[in-house]
Amino acid sequence: MCTCATVAQATAFAQVTEAVGGRASGMGGAFVAVASDSSATWWNPAGLAPGPFLDLALGRATVATPEVWRYRTSWFALGTPPLGVSYYRFRLTDIQPFDPTAAPPPGREDRRAGVAVRSLAASQLGVTLVQTIISGVHTGATLKYLRAAPEGGETDQSVDLDLGVLATAGAVRLGARMRNVAEPTIGTARLERQTRVGVALDAEAAGGAPLTVAIDVDVDAYATASGMRRVVAFGAEHWLWDRRLGLRGGGRMNRAGARDRSATAGASVAIRAGVYVDGHVVGGGAADERGWGVAARVSF
Repeated sequence: MCTCATVAQATAFAQVTEAVGGRASGMGGAFVAVASDSSATWWNPAGLAPGPFLDLALGRATVATPEVWRYRTSWFALGTPPLGVSYYRFRLTDIQPFDPTAAPPPGREDRRAGVAVRSLAASQLGVTLVQTIISGVHTGATLKYLRAAPEGGETDQSVDLDLGVLATAGAVRLGARMRNVAEPTIGTARLERQTRVGVALDAEAAGGAPLTVAIDVDVDAYATASGMRRVVAFGAEHWLWDRRLGLRGGGRMNRAGARDRSATAGASVAIRAGVYVDGHVVGGGAADERGWGVAARVSF
């Protein structure tokens, strides 16, 4: 997707999937087949079709790896069964220059970016439309406007498309999502397609407890500021006390590049009926990604 000379522009839009969504982040990023709130505009556009009548969220999150980068995300998302509107803003800071005389950490691949750019801002404005094909099978598409502004560089922009499909049958949910369908060019960097598939079991949909377990797998690898990324994610969500408290946990493993491993935890607290505060934390080893996030959400 990029070379050392173009990484400053490429990483602006090679967004880390797990950087968005309070519930999704608490579940380790296993959300493509869940996608049952307004963050479906990011995770799987088709998820809006069987979702709540209205879900609105404002959030902020940080994902970081020591010595290389810090990825801050803020978002607004509104989702309804017919359509969604979303705005995501990303800021990548502390992109360290490559030092050919420095040795990488033992047992790790070199994670360092090859440019001295220290800050880069990007944003995505999207409109999501969904369609039910047959009962239990839904499709969705997000048309998005992309804009990037490297520190000290010129602003560039493009238009692109994300696609998603979701199939549900009783407790089983199957999802797939493809991002950057048109593979647009921003500056000198081309955005490669990113494809992720997932499966989830929703016990409540089959008359059981309000418990969901899920797993996601990236079909292909993609480039970020910390190197190549191809994630396997797994997580669970359990609601208690008539959905006044939601608890989540999960983890993910990067099967490309530096092979990061991270564990996640999260919770939702109902301030009143349909009004939630979502929070999550991400923890890893000394050389793995870490972060946190919080969001306010209205859903009914």
